[in-house]
Amino acid sequence: MELYYWPMIQGRGEFVRLVLEEAGVSYVDVARTKRGMAAMSPFLDGKKRGALPFAAPFIRVGTTIVSQTANIVAFLAERHGLVPRTPALRAEALQIQLTIADLVGEAHDTHHPLGGDLYYEDQKKEAKRRAKSFVSERMPKYLGWLEDILSRNTASRKQWLVGARRSYVDLSAFQVVEGLRYAFPHAMERRAPRLPLLMALRDRVAERPRIAAYLRSERRIPFNQMGIFRHYPELDAKPQRRRRAR
Repeated sequence: MELYYWPMIQGRGEFVRLVLEEAGVSYVDVARTKRGMAAMSPFLDGKKRGALPFAAPFIRVGTTIVSQTANIVAFLAERHGLVPRTPALRAEALQIQLTIADLVGEAHDTHHPLGGDLYYEDQKKEAKRRAKSFVSERMPKYLGWLEDILSRNTASRKQWLVGARRSYVDLSAFQVVEGLRYAFPHAMERRAPRLPLLMALRDRVAERPRIAAYLRSERRIPFNQMGIFRHYPELDAKPQRRRRAR
């Protein structure tokens, strides 16, 4: 199993890594080896035969190439027992994963609202406006939706997003919470009390033996200012305290 993604960031590749780690699959994070980017570039340049990925991440299993994050994690989960058992629940899991992908895209656009071809410093004014909307409107809507799903399952004495067993979407929800905590620590601190089930899910995933070992290892790349989730203090301002009237 080979994973192809940028070697210096978690990014979208981290959703794939978490599935591989939880499944106990032996894999090579190709761009982080001595072969480096030179091994990944031919696939993106169309110089390799087979399916042509639009962008990283993508995986290679034998001669099969699979790209697009949601597609990759669903493909791996099917092979390694991380999907719900019925077709209806599998469709629900994919629905959640695709919605998480939308959330990830919006989180990215808080610091690059005008486009990825510009530096953050070239769009700081627009980023501040976009981040304010994201933190006050979009992020609560997405996270509240995940909380509602967990509330429904908890009523049936289930602790996961889909069905009675953990699945790949629980791993993705964990990563989203971690990423938002890094990018918007003040906003997430204010929001967390309203998301007790989602925060508990995050903790359950982090405590799973293989995930816990991965998080302690050097394989887990730290969050940084090159990935999807970036922390710019000016985009996560502390709420101003109201002055008491005299």
